[in-house]
Amino acid sequence: MKLTLEGKRALLCGSSDGIGKACAILMAERGASIILAARNKEKLESTLVDLNGEGHSYICADFDNPDNLKQKVIAQISETGPVHILMNNTGGPQGGPLIDAKAEEFEIAFRRHVISNQYLAQAVVPGMKELGYGRIINIVSTSVRQVIPGLGVSNTIRGAVAQWAKTLALELGPIGITVNNILPGYTNTDRLKDLLEKWAENAGISYEEMVEATSKKTSLRRIGDPEDIASAVAFLASDAAGYISGTDFPVDGGRFGV
Repeated sequence: MKLTLEGKRALLCGSSDGIGKACAILMAERGASIILAARNKEKLESTLVDLNGEGHSYICADFDNPDNLKQKVIAQISETGPVHILMNNTGGPQGGPLIDAKAEEFEIAFRRHVISNQYLAQAVVPGMKELGYGRIINIVSTSVRQVIPGLGVSNTIRGAVAQWAKTLALELGPIGITVNNILPGYTNTDRLKDLLEKWAENAGISYEEMVEATSKKTSLRRIGDPEDIASAVAFLASDAAGYISGTDFPVDGGRFGV
């Protein structure tokens, strides 16, 4: 299988921590030139040091401001050259029942996920067309297939991102650009830790008991690691995945139940 990413340039969003950072490290190991994108400059600089190889860079931008993000990406591309790979990934909306959610929560989440994804795609697709190679990979959630209780706004917005991606896959397929969604299950990140702590408190059990109960909701009986997700992303970014597009790609350890 052609899993090497030699000669490829990848713009990886939310790549200063968690799943995004794991993707950056793995894809750099496979030969890609990485452009990190996140809002925390200190974490970006720390991640940059961890990347194998040379020619990596970063963009410090806030995904709550899509216009500024797009401008910074365009400026970076004009300096480094077009990208072959775009990974859309940013922090999820706060939890809570859907019925209690405020309109502002939806607006923030839509801007952070859908609008930012749209602007980034518009910024990179012309270059992908010029290169004759394009991969757009979106880190979404298993809630696209099965909603997660207590994540009302997130469930709603993740569904919007999934449909956006499938529509884009239809439009960009004729010019050889693939668009796919990765659906991570329970993954060992700071966000999951925060959620498990809240769920444990609401259930009146310890954090450790909640971790065990959550693990049992997967066929593999464990919480995933960011590296598990990174392996799938790197595959979809490679030549080997050239005939895969418009898919929801679960990486969830065989999650079942709610």
